Amino acid sequence: MLLDQIGISYKVVEVDIPERRHGGEVAEIYVLRLALEKARAGWHRVREKSPLPVLGADTAVVIDDEILGKPASHDEGMIMLEKLSGRSHHVYTGIALANDNEETRLSVSTVTFRETTYTERKAYYASGRALDKAGGYAIQGRAAVFISHLEGSYSGVMGLPLYETAELLSKAGVNIFPGVSVEG
Repeated sequence: MLLDQIGISYKVVEVDIPERRHGGEVAEIYVLRLALEKARAGWHRVREKSPLPVLGADTAVVIDDEILGKPASHDEGMIMLEKLSGRSHHVYTGIALANDNEETRLSVSTVTFRETTYTERKAYYASGRALDKAGGYAIQGRAAVFISHLEGSYSGVMGLPLYETAELLSKAGVNIFPGVSVEG
């Protein structure tokens, strides 16, 4: 959806990368490593068929130096939403582009949740929107009503920071504005 927003044609390449943190790995390194592993794996799958670069991304929600991954259960998701209630947290999104070269970028955003009630958290979780999302919420969905402040990249919190993505794609020779002639 985000690549569509900026007019980038793409094909999804499925890869199976374990999303496990290495001992003591900080969030910044964790998301950059996973993004690069995903991009590399995708590039290895398509490099014989396509000269186009492969983009990989990964996102982590961090509060009190704890990385909140994707909730494994209803109870875990409810605990995550309670931790975020009335507080600020960081969202780290690593992106990588792989072809014959590799480049990475990091987006860091600060998201502040208003105080939420148990009933609101339960209703949100029952909507089914939290299961496959880092930190147990999606900013682009109903959880937007919980967010009182955002400093950083909205698209980065969604999982693909468009500024950094466009920067990587341009550096790799992908025209972000095809068919547009810019003079002077």
